This record gives sequence, C-alpha cells and structure tokens, in this order.
Amino acid sequence: MTQIVKPDSLVTLHYRIAMENGQPLISTFEGTPATLQLGVGELLPNLERLLAGLEVGKHELFTLPPDQAFGAHNPELVERVKREHMPEEDIAPMTIMEFAAPDGSRYSGLVREISEESALVDFNHPLAGKTIRFEVEVIGVL
Repeated sequence: MTQIVKPDSLVTLHYRIAMENGQPLISTFEGTPATLQLGVGELLPNLERLLAGLEVGKHELFTLPPDQAFGAHNPELVERVKREHMPEEDIAPMTIMEFAAPDGSRYSGLVREISEESALVDFNHPLAGKTIRFEVEVIGVL
C-alpha cells in the first residue's frame, strides 16, 4: 500500500531550501532527515501544500516565486530606528538584531546601515522578495 502525504501527516523527509541560483540555505540531505507535523506551523504553509499528495520515496524540486514563498519585500517594513532605542553595543551593518514590541513580543530585523544617530533596519523576512528552490525527498508518512 502506497503511503501518501496528507495535509495533517507526520512526515519524515529530507529537504533543501536554496536560492534560485542553487546556493543552499538549509539542507538535511547531508545529515539526519527532518520529521515534521504538517498543519501546525512547523513549515511554511505554501511548502506544506507542495508536500500534500507526494508518495513515500518521491524526490521533487520546486521553484517558488516570492509570492509563493516568503512574500514580496515590503518597503514599509524598512525603518529608521534611533540609536537611543538600540543596545549600547557595537552594531555592524548586516547584523540581525532582536527588538521588543510594546506588547512584550520579540521580533528580528536586519541592520542595513548604521550611523551615530540611527540605523536603517529591515524587518522583512530575509528571503522576502526572493525566488527559492525547495527540494524534498519523502522518507516516511504517519
């Protein structure tokens, strides 16, 4: 009997997320496979949808434009933050920093530029606006 991935399956798989040019960002192919519970937010919903219907043993490669992956880059999420609202430590461009929201939640931003007075911080997902490649090999399904 063939095992098929369903939207709520527990799936063991190898996966790789890479840039459009093939530069890998994350991969389990060289090590231990991942086991993910679909439908609970462990994987981007659009990536989960690609898994649904795949059979055990299937190896697939998908190319996803930004709107199907991590979304378009939103210029409104690039903000100038006053240096007084940042830690007293040395901060370099291209550093990811964590910030506290008024409600106490935490969120990350990429420092694009820094000066004595302020920093230009990008709060978009680092892969927003990028086409990605998503490669999967389904090993098991429960």
